[in-house]
Amino acid sequence: MIANTKMTSGEDAPVMLELKDATVAFGMGSDAYVVLDQANLQVKENEFVAVIGYSGSGKSTLISTLAGLITPVSGAVQYRGKPMPPPGPDRGIVFQNYSLLPWLTVVGNIDLAVKRLRRDLTRSARRDYVQKYIDMVNLTGSEKKYPSELSGGMRQRLSLARTLSMQPEVLLLDEPLSALDALTRSVLQDEIIRLWEEDRRTVVMVTNDVDEAVLMADRIVPLTPGPGAKLGREFEVTLSRPRDRTTLNFDPEFKHLRNEATRYMLQLSADSKTRRETRRFTLPDLEPANLSG
Repeated sequence: MIANTKMTSGEDAPVMLELKDATVAFGMGSDAYVVLDQANLQVKENEFVAVIGYSGSGKSTLISTLAGLITPVSGAVQYRGKPMPPPGPDRGIVFQNYSLLPWLTVVGNIDLAVKRLRRDLTRSARRDYVQKYIDMVNLTGSEKKYPSELSGGMRQRLSLARTLSMQPEVLLLDEPLSALDALTRSVLQDEIIRLWEEDRRTVVMVTNDVDEAVLMADRIVPLTPGPGAKLGREFEVTLSRPRDRTTLNFDPEFKHLRNEATRYMLQLSADSKTRRETRRFTLPDLEPANLSG
């Protein structure tokens, strides 16, 4: 049922990120908890890949591994065909929990990253550079506000702007929209797609929303339920771009792909439940010895 095969793209683009039989575990010896088990994945340059999985399947661990924040206990992680280097600004992460500095304003949160990475800019040029990314995510007019004064959607846009201002070669999205209301989520989905289509960075996004994956990605790769998750059968998304969410629900190809991916995920869940049940131990029917006699 589970095809733990290496993912490839039909285009002749170089491979940007690759997992090769990567196993990620926490703890030591028999107490080790295996999150990813011999996972294989290839992400090509400028590709938008969505990894879908249930809660607790290891999606955030996968993103952290691709960023160089976690080192597998076995197997390999490669970046541009070489061993994964330590974390750096070439791999930008947008976290689920925003990770903003509460004592800095909108400008300050972005400028902190820009000041460190773009030391070639004058103060005036850096101010214009920061403003460009504020405008890009439609936060114009909120420059002097602190994170506590922003809505959840605005904070996520600020987090996205800060990461984009670093101009990373790879953008890693760790369920950045899961905590948002449906309307804000739709707006930010469109915003991320627009920015990606303008700049064509390599993007890996993890999500538990099949519709979101079909709408945004070039390829969908399911993550099997944990522990010991693997990357399963891939689904190529051949829908033409730009994609209009108002008409997609009437598109036969969209409906077919969504249904196929959903059925596959449900089957993975059922298979995982069956395996857990078969591992149950039946205790012997014993009674305590009568010690009184």
